Amino acid sequence: MDALLRRIIGCACPLLLLAACSDPTSPGDITGLPRELSQAERTIVQANNRFAFDLLREVNRDEAGANVFVSPLSASMALGMTMNGAAGTTFDAMRSTLGFGDLSNEAINQSYRDLIDLLVDLDPQVTFGIGNSIWYRLGFPVLEPFLTTTRQFFDAEVSELDFNDPGAADVINAWVRDATNERIDEIVDSPIDPNIVMFLINAIYFKGTWTYEFDPEETRDADFHRDDGATVPIRLMAHETELPYSVTEGYLAVELPYGGKAFAMTVVLPLGDVGVDSLIAALDHERWEALIEGLEKTEVEVYLPRFKLEYEKVLNDVLAALGMGIAFTPSADFSRMTPGGGIWIGKVKQKSFVEVDEEGTEAAAATSVSMVVSARPSLRADRPFLFAIRERFSGTLLFVGKLADPPAS
Repeated sequence: MDALLRRIIGCACPLLLLAACSDPTSPGDITGLPRELSQAERTIVQANNRFAFDLLREVNRDEAGANVFVSPLSASMALGMTMNGAAGTTFDAMRSTLGFGDLSNEAINQSYRDLIDLLVDLDPQVTFGIGNSIWYRLGFPVLEPFLTTTRQFFDAEVSELDFNDPGAADVINAWVRDATNERIDEIVDSPIDPNIVMFLINAIYFKGTWTYEFDPEETRDADFHRDDGATVPIRLMAHETELPYSVTEGYLAVELPYGGKAFAMTVVLPLGDVGVDSLIAALDHERWEALIEGLEKTEVEVYLPRFKLEYEKVLNDVLAALGMGIAFTPSADFSRMTPGGGIWIGKVKQKSFVEVDEEGTEAAAATSVSMVVSARPSLRADRPFLFAIRERFSGTLLFVGKLADPPAS
C-alpha cells in the first residue's frame, strides 16, 4: 500500500473544498456551521459545486496532461455580480450556466450575501477573504440600482476611473494585489482597451495550516509518475495519522483538514487504468457528494508532493460551451447595467495561485469580467496608402495618388 499511495498521490489533482467537519478531536475544532443553511443557501452551494465540476471538466478538455487550478467560487461571484446587469435571455443563460436553475435574482443575491458572511468568519484559525470591485470608465452611464445591488449583496467597492489615464490599470491591479495578499500581481492589461467600459472583479485569498502538519524531516526526494509514463523529480512529504479516507475500485481519497477543520483539501487518486483526466471527465456534483459521504476516519499514511502552481485562463470559450455564449455577443442584453444596453462581456479572465508545503496551503484567485462596447472605427495611416480627391455628387475623380515615402514634415 505504501508504494501504491506514493505513486498515485503523485498523480492526484488536488481540489480545495469548503466542508464542515462534524467529528471534533480537540477544543479548537469547528464542530459544524454556526447556523443551519436556508434552502436557498443549500441551493446556491449545490449550484456552485455543480458549476465547479462543469467548469473544471470544460477547462481540462484542452489541458490533458497539464496542471490546472481554477476557483469556481471566484468565477461564480464575478459572474454573479455581472448577472445583476443582465436581462431577458442573457440573464437566463447566465443563471443556467452558473447552476441556479429557476432561482430568482433576489434569492441568488441573498444567498451570495449569506455565503460571503458565512465563509469569511467560519474558522478563526484559517485566513479566508473575499473581495469584489467594480471599475467603470469615467463618464460611462451606469444604472444606480445595479451599483446599489452589488454593494449590498457582494460588498462591491465601486469606482469611476479615467481608463485613458496610463496609470488606470495600475490602480485596479493594486486593488487585486492587496485583496490576494500579493499573490495575483496583475489581472488588467495596460493600456486599457478603449472599447472596455467596465471591469467587474472578484478576488479570493486562502491561507491555512494543516491540522496535522507534515514533519519537514520526513520529506524526501521522489519521482512523480505522469500519466504518459514519464517521471519528474519532486519533494514528497509524508505523515501518518487518522484522516477521513475511502477506497473504491476507481480511486483512493483522503481529506486533509486545515486549522479547526472547517476547510480541507480532498485528494483523489485514480486507480487502475483510469487517469486523472478521465477521472475529471466523469466527475460531477452527484458523484462528488457520494465520494465525500464515503469518507471514514482511518489510520492512513499520506504522501503528498510539495508544489507551487500559477495558472491563467481566459474562460470565454469555456463559459460559452456551458451555455452562456449570448453574453459574449452584441446580442447580449445588459440593459439593467447601463441605459439601453449595447454592451456585452468582452473577456472573462482568471488567474490563480496555490502553494502546498509541510505547514499548509496558500491559495488565491482573481476573476475579471470586462464589459465592452462596439469598437469605434479607426484608420491610422502610418504605412503606404492610396488617396484620391473627388467630387462627391458626380463621382468625378480629380486626383489620385499613393503615399509610400512621405517627406519630412
